[in-house]
Amino acid sequence: MIKLDQLVLASHNAGKLKELQAMLGAHVKVRSIGEFSDVEPEETGLSFVENAILKARNAARISGLPALADDSGLAVDHLGGAPGIYSARYADGKGDAANNAKLLDALREVPDEERGAQFVSVLALVRHADDPLPILCEGIWEGSILREARGEHGFGYDPLFWVPESGCSSAELPPEQKNRLSHRARAMALLKQRLGL
Repeated sequence: MIKLDQLVLASHNAGKLKELQAMLGAHVKVRSIGEFSDVEPEETGLSFVENAILKARNAARISGLPALADDSGLAVDHLGGAPGIYSARYADGKGDAANNAKLLDALREVPDEERGAQFVSVLALVRHADDPLPILCEGIWEGSILREARGEHGFGYDPLFWVPESGCSSAELPPEQKNRLSHRARAMALLKQRLGL
């Protein structure tokens, strides 16, 4: 079991930092890679796992601290798992609204029963940059893609992601409820178990 008092998060996203700090609790201080560097590594992996490890190793190398990275996205069954690792850049980096519009267009003729999708999150924790045994924890949140956006919360594909167990879109869930159900919450629960937190 790894004992940690602090780690660096391989992300400049303040919201993600706050969310993961809240999930990990007071036992572990989570610092942003932004304290050490403004440079984002190129995500050259072909899977969520590869990109999470790449980002974690880069953050550990820059900071000299154990590092945690999250790589996540949306995998749509009818699209063979796309947009997948390219979720944030699906519409050529034009942002959430463009990504959602492109997804709706790609699924325009697809019947409701064939619109299954999963939000996927892979967390990678390395003790140091050359750690031969990264801890990998995966979270999958099953749902389907709506025909139009619903809800005001969240970001990314949340307004299009139908959560069957809640009977609403991810963007209609209060943030604290989403943070208990989401793919990232599921991956973090496994990580906390592995760390004995």
